[in-house]
Amino acid sequence: MRHIMVMNAKGGCGKSTLATNIAAYFAHEGYAVALADYDPQRSSLDWLDRRPDKRPAIAAVAAFEDGLKHAPRSADFVVIDAPARSHGPELTELVRHAETIVVPVLPSTIDIQATKTFLKELKSVGKIDRKETKFGVVANRYREYTLIWEELDDYLAAARVPYLAALREAQNYVRAYTRGLGIHELPEYLAWPDWEQWEPLVKWLKSVRSQP
Repeated sequence: MRHIMVMNAKGGCGKSTLATNIAAYFAHEGYAVALADYDPQRSSLDWLDRRPDKRPAIAAVAAFEDGLKHAPRSADFVVIDAPARSHGPELTELVRHAETIVVPVLPSTIDIQATKTFLKELKSVGKIDRKETKFGVVANRYREYTLIWEELDDYLAAARVPYLAALREAQNYVRAYTRGLGIHELPEYLAWPDWEQWEPLVKWLKSVRSQP
């Protein structure tokens, strides 16, 4: 069983969007997938409630109630939507449950600064320091030709952590969420630009570089 966690202490950075799309991708590829939501707002589980029965099934885990104790042991992947504002012992405990961590970052001065602090703390967690958990960052919801996007891109490129992908702000993510779908389950004619942006992230998640 592989545990992929999407986390950042900064709220509103798109953790649920990435978590639901990662879960949908692997389910679409034929794997047994569970989606664990640690956020009491249950954005990921609300998305799962909208998922059509005809789409590949994804098991729901209300991790904000009982942690991962109810995650099905038959799952190939458990995708974890971590809560915001995780620091100290709570952060260490969360990392203990993951082999792979994806950190989304928005193009804003506040998010960049908050992520600098978070990455410093994340690197100090023993399991990551010992390379028992791998992590990388994703630029999320960027708009081309904006100064703040250039600032975020420059920061992530120089941050000395794997810079996995840059995902544009697009209505396709809204379309997918409201229908309980992932971006890879939308029609190709509509979503091919987003599929291309996801390719390096998917390639990393499927490679040994993302695993201890």
